Amino acid sequence: MKRMFEDATTVLVIDWPTREVPEMLALAGFRVAVRGGPGPRDHSSYEVSNGAVVSKPEREAPEHADMIYSYRPLNELPEIIATARRLGAKTIWTQSGFSSAGVRDPKGCWLADEDLERARNLVDSAGLKHVSEPYIGDAVKAGQLRAKRE
Repeated sequence: MKRMFEDATTVLVIDWPTREVPEMLALAGFRVAVRGGPGPRDHSSYEVSNGAVVSKPEREAPEHADMIYSYRPLNELPEIIATARRLGAKTIWTQSGFSSAGVRDPKGCWLADEDLERARNLVDSAGLKHVSEPYIGDAVKAGQLRAKRE
C-alpha cells in the first residue's frame, strides 16, 4: 500500500465520518481539501499550523488532487471518478461506514462482495486505483500513509 501513495501530496476529502479523517491526513503531511457540499464555494482546506490542525474556507474547488477519499454511497462513485479524472487523481479511497455485521461504524470499511467488486471494476475501468480498507485513519497511524516529502 505504501508504494501506491509515495508520490501523493494532495488529498480531496469528499465527506467523512469524523473530523479525524482530514485532521490525520493533514498531520501526515498531506495538503487536504474538503468538499463539504455541492457548490463551488463549499470547500475548505486543512493544514497544520504551530502543531495544530486548522481549517479554513476556500473560495474554489482545488485544481489538483493526487487521491480522493470518499465517505459517500457507492451510487455516487461515477461522479467521484469524474472528479478524480478532472483533478488528475490516481487513487480513490472509499469507505462504507459499516462493520462486517452491517452496523453503522465511523471506521467501518465493510462492503458486500458484489458491491466491492462493482466499485473496483468502476474505478479500475477508469484507469485509477481503488482502496477500500483499512480505515484511512488506521493507515495513517500505522505509518502506511504519509505524504511525499517535497
